Amino acid sequence: MIPIWKQQARPGDGPVIWDYHVVLLHVSSGGQSFIYDLDTVLPFPCAFDAYVEDAFKSDEDIHPQFRRKFRVIRADSYLKNFASDRSHMKDSSGNWREPPPSYPCIETGDSKMNLNDFISMDPEM
Repeated sequence: MIPIWKQQARPGDGPVIWDYHVVLLHVSSGGQSFIYDLDTVLPFPCAFDAYVEDAFKSDEDIHPQFRRKFRVIRADSYLKNFASDRSHMKDSSGNWREPPPSYPCIETGDSKMNLNDFISMDPEM
């Protein structure tokens, strides 16, 4: 669970505590990097340095259990292999914790749910 600031789900100065969060990092041919975050209130796209400063803030200000880890996945691999049936968004009774996105679940020909493979911080994966 990680805190990210400047998210639409939390107006004001507080963070949203996500169980995981996906953003796109684009490094342009000119060398400047941009973050595309569909959930942010920051500019879209946002310059990498500005996004890190405003949305991630410093780990020094965050309780150690909430310090972030990043898993970088090539976009082509993510688009080809990622699948989520949104079961992680339901409570133990099968009710939505929050309303799900309006778009259909993401699945591949091989999988309907492999989210844990993508969010795992196991260095062997």
